[in-house]
Amino acid sequence: MIKFILKGVLIGISDIIPGVSGGTIAFLLGIYERLIYSIKNLNISFLFSNRKENWNRMDLGFLIPLGIGIIAAFGIGSFIIPYLLENHPAYIFSFFFGLILGSIYLIKKRVKTIKLKYLGIGTIAFIFAFIFAGLETLSSSHSYIFIFFSGMAAIMAMLLPGISGSYVLLVLGQYKFMLEALKGLKIFYIISFILGALIGLILSSRIILYLLKRYHNLTIWALIGLMLGSLRVPFNNVVFVKILYPQLNFVWNLYSILLVGFFFLLGIIIVVLIGKFDKNTLK
Repeated sequence: MIKFILKGVLIGISDIIPGVSGGTIAFLLGIYERLIYSIKNLNISFLFSNRKENWNRMDLGFLIPLGIGIIAAFGIGSFIIPYLLENHPAYIFSFFFGLILGSIYLIKKRVKTIKLKYLGIGTIAFIFAFIFAGLETLSSSHSYIFIFFSGMAAIMAMLLPGISGSYVLLVLGQYKFMLEALKGLKIFYIISFILGALIGLILSSRIILYLLKRYHNLTIWALIGLMLGSLRVPFNNVVFVKILYPQLNFVWNLYSILLVGFFFLLGIIIVVLIGKFDKNTLK
């Protein structure tokens, strides 16, 4: 149980950072397909009959502690992550760049053969994610209806490795607003977002599970392409940090270069260690 809570914390933290996908971390931790399957099987029948059977079918012993970790990360991260992103963006994004790059290598091991159609779908997914990662923030309202659809879009993106749910919120102009809503406990905005997220969760889990079952290798290559394309966000936030964050007194010198390199390597090392010591990772 503790292991699943900790994995949920890692997924939740990554989901808060624009450009980093919680789906990528779930894939890296070896729980992606299990997560999709358990979400797909969720229903309220657990409350009425055959509780033990439904508990096992919906894998609630896995999903509940994972959800606790994700919610805890959202609560704590809504205070810590924005501060780190505003004050140390180059180091944070270099870490996640290494994390994502390393996880792509591990995920690639799941496909034993390389075919032209795999490379084709991977290229299309890469182009899509690369273009999406370059979209500018929209000017949008903060109505309950728009928050509802923003929650739906964000959670559907969160389930896709390579597509960041928080970046979707950023593009839709809701990222900072929802962080402030969490901090200020603006209940009706939070409820609107959660309702949209639940519907998005139900729809996307069924679609992704169908694709993984019917077109497993093709889907894996599409996810790899999405992850590669999404690297545009952390790359830009490291290389162009002085342009994107002019308010910071950031200077490229030997110290900052070494520190960026350190966090990049740290991300890769963590991926390698997870792949080596967690027997469930990517199997």
